[in-house]
Amino acid sequence: MRPLRHRDFRRLWLAGLISESGDWLLLVALPILVYQLTGSPLQTSYAFLIELAPAVLLGPLAGHLADRWDRRRLLVTVVAVQAAALLPLLLVRDRGDLPILYAVIAVEAAALAVFGPARNALLPTLIPAEELVPANALLGFGQNAGRLVGGPVGGLLLAASGLPVIVAVDLVTFLAAGVLIAGVMAGPRAVTDPEAPAGGGLGGRRVRIALGIAALGGAAQGIFVVLFVVWVARALGGGAAETGLLRGVQAIGAVALGLLLATARRTPPPGTLVAAGAGAFGLLSLLVWNGPDVTTALPVYVVLFILIGAPGVVMVTGLVSLLQQETADGARGRVFGVFGAVFEGSSGAGMLAAGLLADRLGVVALLNVQALLYLGAAAAAGVMLRRVGPVPRRAPAAPTAAAGMAAARTSEENATWSGPVVRDPAWRGDTVHSD
Repeated sequence: MRPLRHRDFRRLWLAGLISESGDWLLLVALPILVYQLTGSPLQTSYAFLIELAPAVLLGPLAGHLADRWDRRRLLVTVVAVQAAALLPLLLVRDRGDLPILYAVIAVEAAALAVFGPARNALLPTLIPAEELVPANALLGFGQNAGRLVGGPVGGLLLAASGLPVIVAVDLVTFLAAGVLIAGVMAGPRAVTDPEAPAGGGLGGRRVRIALGIAALGGAAQGIFVVLFVVWVARALGGGAAETGLLRGVQAIGAVALGLLLATARRTPPPGTLVAAGAGAFGLLSLLVWNGPDVTTALPVYVVLFILIGAPGVVMVTGLVSLLQQETADGARGRVFGVFGAVFEGSSGAGMLAAGLLADRLGVVALLNVQALLYLGAAAAAGVMLRRVGPVPRRAPAAPTAAAGMAAARTSEENATWSGPVVRDPAWRGDTVHSD
C-alpha cells in the first residue's frame, strides 16, 4: 500500500479509521435509543433527518473554513468538539431528554460536515499526485471498516451496557484520532491539473460535471434508503434479520475493492473509475431489484449485495480523486463543502420522492429509477469527463515533508499523467454513503 509509506498520510488514515468507528458507534446507537425511548417511527425519522441536515446547510461554510484555516488544526478542533459533545449524553434518562439526544446528533453531524472537506483538501498535500487514487481508496476502506466495526458494536454496547459505556468508548476514539492528526505536518501546496481553470474552483467544467454526478448518486442513494426495507419485506418476504444481513454484507465488497485499489501497482484514471463504478452499480441494481421475478432465495441476494458494495467505493474514490486533481489548493475545501451539500441535499430529495411516490408508482419501479440514475452518472462520466486532444504533460508533484521524497523524479514519472481521461472515489455511506 504505497500511500502508507508516507508518515503523515499514515497518521491521517489511522485517525480516520478510528474516528469512523466512533462515528458509526454513535450514529447507529442514538437512533436506536430514540426509538427505545419513544416507540415512535416518526421520532426516529427525526434523528436521521437531523444527521442529514448539517451537511446541506453547513457544506459551503465548512469548505470556506477548510480553505481559510490551517487544515490540520481545524481537524484537531473538530475532533475535540466531537468528544466534548458526547458529555451531555450522560444526562439522558428518559423521553423527556430527547432534546439532548437530538442536539448531540446535530453537533456530531455538523462536525462531520466540517471534517470531510478539510481532510479531503489536506490529503493531496501529503502524498505525490500519482498516489491520490490508492490513498482515497484506503480512506474508503477505512470508512467501510469503521462501519463494519462501529455499527454492530454500537448496537451491542447499547443493549448490553447502556449509553454511558458508548460515551466512554467513543471518547477514547476521538481523543486517539486527535492525537494522531496533531502529529501531521502540513505539506506544501499540491500540484493541480494543468488544464484546470485559473481559479481552480467551482467554475471548472469537469468540477461542475462531477457535482452533477454527485447529485445523481445522492438522489439514487435517497431512494434506496427509504425503499430498501420495503423491498426486502415485499419482494423477498424478509424481516429485520434479512434486512440487517443484506445491508451489512455490502461492506464486505466495499472493503475488498478498497484494498484492491489501494494495493494495485497501477490504477485507472479517476474518470474511468467514476464511469465503471456508476455503471456497475446501475447494472447490479437492476439485477437485484428485478431478481425476485426469478428467485427469492436469500443466499443469491447475499452474494449480490456483497458485489454491489464494491462499485460504490470505486465511484466515490474516483470522484474524490477527480475533484482533488481538478481544483487549486486554495479552493479545494470549498469544492468539497459544496460536494457534500449537493450529495446530501439530493439524497434528501430522493428520500422525499420515494416516500411520496412509492405507493403511486410502485416500489420496484422507483428502485429501477434509482438504478437508471447510476447509469446516467456513468454516461456523464464516460462522455463529459473525457479529454479531447493530446494528453498533457504533468509537472512532477512537489515533495512533501511527510513523504521525505527526493526533490527530483525520473523523466518517466514526470511524463505520467494521472488526471481524468475517464477515472474515480466516497459516499459516506453514510460523508458521503454507498448503498
